[in-house]
Amino acid sequence: MLWSAYPPLSSSTERNTMNTMPWNMPWSTLLPLIFLAVMGLALLAYVILDGFDLGLGLLLPLATDDQKDLMIASIGPFWDANETWLVLGVGVLLVAFPMAHGIVLQALYLPVAVMLIGLILRGVSFDFRVKAPAQYKPFWNRAFFAGSLLASVAQGWMLGSYITGFDNNTLGLAFSLGIALTLPAAYVLLGAGWLIMKTDGPLQALAITSARRVLWPMGIALVAISAATPLVNAAVVAKWFTLPAMFWLMPIPLTCLVAFFALRRVLMRPDLVQKGQGWVVFAATVVIFIMAFCGLSYSIYPDIVIGRMTVWDAAISTEALNVIFVGVAITLPVIIVYTVFMYRVFWGKARELNYGT
Repeated sequence: MLWSAYPPLSSSTERNTMNTMPWNMPWSTLLPLIFLAVMGLALLAYVILDGFDLGLGLLLPLATDDQKDLMIASIGPFWDANETWLVLGVGVLLVAFPMAHGIVLQALYLPVAVMLIGLILRGVSFDFRVKAPAQYKPFWNRAFFAGSLLASVAQGWMLGSYITGFDNNTLGLAFSLGIALTLPAAYVLLGAGWLIMKTDGPLQALAITSARRVLWPMGIALVAISAATPLVNAAVVAKWFTLPAMFWLMPIPLTCLVAFFALRRVLMRPDLVQKGQGWVVFAATVVIFIMAFCGLSYSIYPDIVIGRMTVWDAAISTEALNVIFVGVAITLPVIIVYTVFMYRVFWGKARELNYGT
């Protein structure tokens, strides 16, 4: 059976839900899934949007002083707003699934603290590198890099720990460490793709070179992590390697493969960047992130805490979710419209960042 590897569900409603299409579900059963989808969308948007400026922070030590200023300018209008999606995702987890929030926060207290320290350090460094006296600028550049590294590694560790169900045995810790090292490399590729789109000349060349260096290590690491996932989460085997699910899921790895070689083609041929195809590097990396997210979502559903709690077990009452739903229905479209509008207004090549006097 496709779901045989999962622990018994707490009610017949949940068992029936797995084989019921959304439009046939009662509202009380569908509503937690809506909030799960909103939370997933928010976290995916955060990983992509904040991922490229975290990657840019990791690339900062490789650039000259003038290039550093332009790199920061390229994310100036966006980086702070990108973190709105993190607030939304964690907020939905807290208010809609408080029991799951308690388990997750307790298990990930230390890496969450490290991530927050990194994000705070980035925020302080962003302004202080310009506002502080000139002799302190290198210090704040290094602080921006350190904050980006702390946040990236902590996020990778949290993802690995979540996939293993917070299992702290040797295999689980090794798996978490692998993702903690792989996610920063993926962010570097995303950040390099951003710079390829937003800059020209030597800085663009630096971004292409950096992307080439992390491309294969990141690709090999992703394959290794995908191969190791069934070892740390036995449910993945039943859900991916049974028929006919195996055929229906084939587009996910195939799309990742096509995207990988599409961005490799552009990186290996800088003339394509000059012809206006530089956006392919960023877009293809985003596609890989989205496919990885889809694969992970399928692998863990219907659990919100893997092996411990389903989405229905973790959700608060339907009456409370109905109230929150009204707020989310208003807030989410506003955030989406604002994000799209912001990127449209500030699109194009980066220019020197002006902090005012």
